[in-house]
Amino acid sequence: MRDEDIDIVERKMRMMTTVDFEPLTVEVPLREDPPGTFRIGESRVLLELVIGAFKRGETPEAIVRSYRTLRLADVYAVISRYLANPAPFDEYLRESEEQAEAIRCAIEASQRPGPTREELLARAKAKGLVP
Repeated sequence: MRDEDIDIVERKMRMMTTVDFEPLTVEVPLREDPPGTFRIGESRVLLELVIGAFKRGETPEAIVRSYRTLRLADVYAVISRYLANPAPFDEYLRESEEQAEAIRCAIEASQRPGPTREELLARAKAKGLVP
């Protein structure tokens, strides 16, 4: 092989093995709707549902199958951002869970208690439903 041919082959190999990527910035598709609640992309799917599913071991593809209004690229972008810096996401998830627990407690406290077992049996006996 001639030196000229070797030079051509070496240039082609360098061109084939070197890829010059420009820096890539990916926008994380999160929106606040209503204030304090984050949703993925244009869907109404909550951030905590997607991150929770991912933490349980679901793949982005499985998450999109579960929530059909999601776009796969959006789920990958959110998960990538979560993996790069999970602390703010984990803080948001913790605060969301605390708020949900407070709401559950308030609802339970506002409900009047149901009848006891004895009251139900007495009613049933009065109607002749049980001996």
